[in-house]
Amino acid sequence: MRDIPAIKQALRKNILSVRERLLADVRSACDAAVTERLLQLPEYKQATTVLGYMNFGSEYACELWVAQALIEGKRLVLPKVNRHTNHLDLYRVDDLENQLESGLWGIREPIVERCEQLNDINEVEFALLPGVAFCREGARLGYGGGFYDKLLANVSPRTARVAAAYTLQLVAQLPQEATDVKVGWIVTEEETINCLTSRNS
Repeated sequence: MRDIPAIKQALRKNILSVRERLLADVRSACDAAVTERLLQLPEYKQATTVLGYMNFGSEYACELWVAQALIEGKRLVLPKVNRHTNHLDLYRVDDLENQLESGLWGIREPIVERCEQLNDINEVEFALLPGVAFCREGARLGYGGGFYDKLLANVSPRTARVAAAYTLQLVAQLPQEATDVKVGWIVTEEETINCLTSRNS
């Protein structure tokens, strides 16, 4: 059997290559469709505190969802890489223009001095997560840093773990390691997948 990290890296490279070739108008339409599906999820509508992220590169334009969550009065939490602990710290953000700055890898992150830190991750009721590839049973392939797996390891099972992705990021199966954390839902431009149902079917 091949080395799991090597398999993951090859799959990561392939999916990212395909995703980066999406035409701008196609990407824009997909982003709008994913956003609309996310906003219709009952788990989102019922949540008071939601975790989002600021997108970079060719991934789903999560900033569309983040902006709408604030308009709808959600308590928005965004991650910042802590370079000392190599973990994600979470901060409440309500002003995207004045509370964010370019951080690690050019991703916009909360400005610590201007935001309130969220110390109890279990206050998050809905967590929207990035990733490179997913399978219908909820397995997630990230970018290789392990940041979200470490974060999600401490999340209550009651927290809705939702991935936003394009259909091209869905794969038949993903090799899994002990530290990999699965998601409960995957939302693409074409469908909303309940991974819990898929795992039990």
